[in-house]
Amino acid sequence: MRYVHLHTHSHYSLLDGLSKIPEIVQQTKKLGMDAIALTDHGVLYGAVEFYQEAKKEGIKPIIGMESYVAPGSLKQKRNETEDVYNHLVLLAKDMTGYRNLMKLSSIGFLEGFYYRPRIDKDVLRQFGRGLIATSGCLGGEIQKELWRSKNLARAKEIAYEHLEIFGEGNFYLELQDHLEHPQIREVNEMLISLSKDTGIPLVVTRDSHYISPEDSEAQDILVCIATGKTVDDKNRLNMTDIDVSLNAPEEVIERFSHVPEAIENTAKIADACNVEIEIGKWYFPPIEVEEGKTADQVLTDNAYSGCEKFFGEVSQEHKKRLDYELDIIKTKGYSQYFLAVADYAKWTREQGIVATTRGSAAGSFVSYCIEIVPVNPLDYGLPFERFLNPYRPSAPDIDFDVQDDRREEVLEYITEKYGKTRVANICTFGTMAARASVKDVGRALGYPYIFCDEIAKLIPLGSQGFPMTIEKALDESPDLKTKYEDDPQVRRLIELAKKVEGSARHSSVHAGGVVVAPRDLTEFTPLQRESRGGNRIITQYEMHSVGEDGVGLLKLDLLGIRNLSILGNAVKLVKKTKGVIIDLYDIPLEDKKTFELLARGNTVGLFQLNGSGMTKYLIDLKPTKVTDIMAMVALYRPGPIESIPEFIRRKHNPKLVTYPHPDLEDILKDSYGLLTYQDDVMLTAIKLAGYDSGRNGKAERQVFRGM
Repeated sequence: MRYVHLHTHSHYSLLDGLSKIPEIVQQTKKLGMDAIALTDHGVLYGAVEFYQEAKKEGIKPIIGMESYVAPGSLKQKRNETEDVYNHLVLLAKDMTGYRNLMKLSSIGFLEGFYYRPRIDKDVLRQFGRGLIATSGCLGGEIQKELWRSKNLARAKEIAYEHLEIFGEGNFYLELQDHLEHPQIREVNEMLISLSKDTGIPLVVTRDSHYISPEDSEAQDILVCIATGKTVDDKNRLNMTDIDVSLNAPEEVIERFSHVPEAIENTAKIADACNVEIEIGKWYFPPIEVEEGKTADQVLTDNAYSGCEKFFGEVSQEHKKRLDYELDIIKTKGYSQYFLAVADYAKWTREQGIVATTRGSAAGSFVSYCIEIVPVNPLDYGLPFERFLNPYRPSAPDIDFDVQDDRREEVLEYITEKYGKTRVANICTFGTMAARASVKDVGRALGYPYIFCDEIAKLIPLGSQGFPMTIEKALDESPDLKTKYEDDPQVRRLIELAKKVEGSARHSSVHAGGVVVAPRDLTEFTPLQRESRGGNRIITQYEMHSVGEDGVGLLKLDLLGIRNLSILGNAVKLVKKTKGVIIDLYDIPLEDKKTFELLARGNTVGLFQLNGSGMTKYLIDLKPTKVTDIMAMVALYRPGPIESIPEFIRRKHNPKLVTYPHPDLEDILKDSYGLLTYQDDVMLTAIKLAGYDSGRNGKAERQVFRGM
């Protein structure tokens, strides 16, 4: 007999589930099951990651949600002492059901939120197609009538109501495999009777919140952290009296041998659920182009006309570079993306909003000609290939920075242009980091703050891009390891903290990520409002799931930068007090007074040049040209920072300048012979391999595929 888990929660349940998605899938495989459902509370945060992880491991993913259903209308707010929601498990049978699931979760947040993201039965009638529903846990509406009121007649009415909503064969009465709980055992017997009376089929589920029974204490700690309680508080939600782990199917089958059809129905439901999410296909903002033209043609026309505007004519050098870049952009299918970014870049400038483009996009001559980037890459020998090349699997990434006090204006423009239902900020998750996990677990255990703080401070800080973990800290901190080995209290604290580490604490807004869909966003991702009282609409899928690694909505990077606001306000002040109009996009790059200021250490308020460490190096360097500043910004980060003293020595003593190979002088002369930029590494490989930009040779494939 085949059994499938249909009621499983992950760490995306926001401090309600302990299991990471890869752990869930691996445990499913280990237990010999061929399918499993993910049913986090009210959200679909982990759906895409779950789908991909399960597919990778040969496990069938069943995408679901344990929804919160309002007793009446979702707009009705009841007294908090009354029931404000009932639980109902929803599983997607097909893509219609999956899209309806996204709509239902979005409606719960955007229209029905009251303590939890709530939907109601009218909404279920509207978006119930393609879904299978089960009656849920003890918090389900039917179960409440059975164990609270013993109102069998009312429970029967509700059961028929759900059958009417979802249709024959799409609604099941849920028997829960937690027989150590007396109320669940009692309700299960009543549900069996109700099934015989109504003909509504039964299904066995196991409401799983963690992987193995040994995780019970850590899950309890997680609940305490979420509710602000301690383990000694008697007046709290406590789930330690039941096992909510992923259990072996043989054990579940044995416990429900008296209702074999309920076991068989888990497999029947699994077989009926066949969602196939399209991964790897791109969806771009819906760009309107002149009738009779394509986005490719419009981009070509704009690039050539922009080149003529800047240079008076299109030289052979310009034409070669434009044609080379345009060919790659068109072949990769990214013309719409470039046109979309160029549109809001142009609007931003017209509104007098200070903005610039950061990163590898500066290597695109097309981007310069259509006025996305303010720097001509030909002046600095910047390669297009670092930004985009034929063998790069990921999409181009144009980082567009705007003054932070006017970023919302740009967002409003994009929203108005494409429509409110098509634009949203991207979600990100605040997770429990190493130090915070120790402090939170200690607080939940009732340990003194000073003790927990002392242990937490023994965990080293991580570096940019390399976060510290508790496991890594035990290897790197001898004092922490000693206390862990010698003190049982510390060992308990650390072991529990390791289990909750990485759990999603809350959702928030990505600093710069925005998506624009060609149709309503709820066809691609569920939505919600930002947490903590904000009103912005955000995706429930984080940037990997919503973007290139997931459902394919291209991320627009729109980051608010405080220093750009300072520049904007400075321009206004100069105009007001001196009557001088300064164009930030046309300022001299070799101004001696500016370099003298930097050499004296006057760096307060300068983006990427302030701070004691950088200031000290600038005083030693005494920069005299803009490429000196560019190199310092590139070198001042973990790893290459060790090259700064040598860079300074070579700056002041040209006799020290050497090149790894004579052919590299043109590439490395501005950095005094030192490999400084990612571009240097790539151009070095290309130069020494004999590759000339624009050809498709073996050297090109090797270089680009290694990027």
